Amino acid sequence: MELKVNIGYRQVLELVDQLPERDIQKLIRKIQCKFESHEKKRTSIQELILQAPTWTDEEYNDFLENRTHINQSKLK
Repeated sequence: MELKVNIGYRQVLELVDQLPERDIQKLIRKIQCKFESHEKKRTSIQELILQAPTWTDEEYNDFLENRTHINQSKLK
């Protein structure tokens, strides 16, 4: 069973303020782990993009020429 509650930021802070110090520390660690996991995913996507194959200037110019040829040869 999943319980979803729609509460605002201030309400969350008020709830956190009511927690014992030990539970607040657990919450901090949990949030940090989630944030680090999210950052790792973002980094891996960035690395994938940076390592992706790219066209040389010559290949790109060939593509543009071919694309122009295809566009001009379409029946109108």
